[in-house]
Amino acid sequence: MSTNRSTVRKTLGKWLFAALFVVGGVGHFVATDFYMKIIPPYLPFHRSLVLLSGVIEIALGVLLLVPQFSRLAAWGLVALLIAVFPANIYVYQHQALFPLLPLVHALRLPMQGVLIFWALLHTRR
Repeated sequence: MSTNRSTVRKTLGKWLFAALFVVGGVGHFVATDFYMKIIPPYLPFHRSLVLLSGVIEIALGVLLLVPQFSRLAAWGLVALLIAVFPANIYVYQHQALFPLLPLVHALRLPMQGVLIFWALLHTRR
């Protein structure tokens, strides 16, 4: 019985994690201007980066649910989360551009580590 619950929990966790990225990726197309504001100015081609990262988020989220590609997708999500971390730092450093409570901005940074850990859970066989 506990094995069945564990399997259900893992499956639901994977679906939730995948949905997080699919929905987030769609957001890149729905709110492109918002996402462009969080890209540090030293990076070029803001619009292209936003749209490309949206496609990658959606693709990796979907592939996470395909057993043959799940581990590869999880590693891809780890890489993506590391790649977008400079945007989180930029948002933290320029909080006036994004009017939220300072605590919310501060929590975004360690949340990236939580998401990386969650992705790493899906890299195991």
